[in-house]
Amino acid sequence: MLRLYHLLIGATLVALIPVGVKYGSHLISANNTEQKTPVVQTLKQPNPTPTEGSIWQNLLGNTSAPSDWQVAPCKGNAPLLCVSSKGKILGTVEIGVYPLEKNPAFQKQLEAAGIPPGTKVDYQSPQYQTQLLTALKAWVTEYYSTIAKDRQVSYGKEIIFSTHPPQPVTIGKLPGIRYGFAGLKQQGGVQEQHIGHVTFDGTALYVISSAFDPASETGKFDKLEDWIIFQPYLYAIATDLRLPK
Repeated sequence: MLRLYHLLIGATLVALIPVGVKYGSHLISANNTEQKTPVVQTLKQPNPTPTEGSIWQNLLGNTSAPSDWQVAPCKGNAPLLCVSSKGKILGTVEIGVYPLEKNPAFQKQLEAAGIPPGTKVDYQSPQYQTQLLTALKAWVTEYYSTIAKDRQVSYGKEIIFSTHPPQPVTIGKLPGIRYGFAGLKQQGGVQEQHIGHVTFDGTALYVISSAFDPASETGKFDKLEDWIIFQPYLYAIATDLRLPK
């Protein structure tokens, strides 16, 4: 009964989230056939840096979870953090680490924000924090644009694409941005919802994400109910990461 209560509240909150971009049936080509259960993919930055062992082992600080839930790095899978209960995995959180030298797009976003290559990293400087948040917001904006184009093609007539307003947060000791998007069914209900955190430590971009998304293979929860319950704990985990290393 308690979980049903959480689900009803969570679904209502998702439907009421302020949006930055929406795509409904009026923006879909008339030639597209109606898709009641579209198969869509989450677009991510390519080629995260390979790491020996689990990335989470090095970065995970305090873990937070509901009663009787456990959070720990997944065995044998470096990018994934497993969330489980009574031995059953409920979902995973995924992390990607993208070296700046291999990310020319973010290099340009840093330069446009006033952080050229070789700039001394000063996390305590209000000016640097403002510039970095500007660059990270530009990264999120570009990500939203890419996802919106993908969903515009994939959703058909029955699902609306909705972005969450980017929110400045602290990730470890670093400035960061929380962002996300959802696919909301016209007749009510959630097709998918994604939440991510992004930050930069001077050498690499860190992207921490999870979702309710039946079309995703990793970095997701199978049940919307579990995903809604876990969201505030995801925020706490991101806040307590050991960054910068």
